[in-house]
Amino acid sequence: MKLISACLIGISCRYDCKTLENQQMMELVKNGLGIPVCPEQLAGLSTPRVPAEILNGKVVDKNGLRLTEKFVHGAQEALKIAILSKCDQAYLKSKSPMCGCGQIYDGTFSKKLIEGDGIFTQLLKKNGINVQDISSD
Repeated sequence: MKLISACLIGISCRYDCKTLENQQMMELVKNGLGIPVCPEQLAGLSTPRVPAEILNGKVVDKNGLRLTEKFVHGAQEALKIAILSKCDQAYLKSKSPMCGCGQIYDGTFSKKLIEGDGIFTQLLKKNGINVQDISSD
C-alpha cells in the first residue's frame, strides 16, 4: 500500500487551500493502492493557515508562532495510518515542512531551498518507510 499526501489528489488541505492534482497519485487512490493523508490537518491545523517553515530544526509560521509540537503530533498520527495500512512507500508533497523530502525551505520565508526533510518524512524514514518526493509546482 502507498501513502499519498492528500493535497496531491486534489484535496484542499494545503496552507493556501490550493488544490494540486497528480494524475498518477489519483490513479493509485482510485485503484485502492493508495491512501491519502494530510499530517498537518491531523495535527489540528486549520485550512487555510499561515505558511510554516523549519528553522534550526523548529517549525515556525510566518508570524513566528512555534508549531513543532503540533507538527510532530500530526506526523505521529499519520504514521499510525501508514503502519495500520501496511504502507511500504510514501509519495509526499515536495518542499513542505511536513512532507518535503530532500529539499525544504530554509525558514526565512524567502523561497530559498536547502537540503533536508520535513517532519513527517523524517519520521517515516526512521520507521523504514521509503519516501518519494512529488513535485507539484
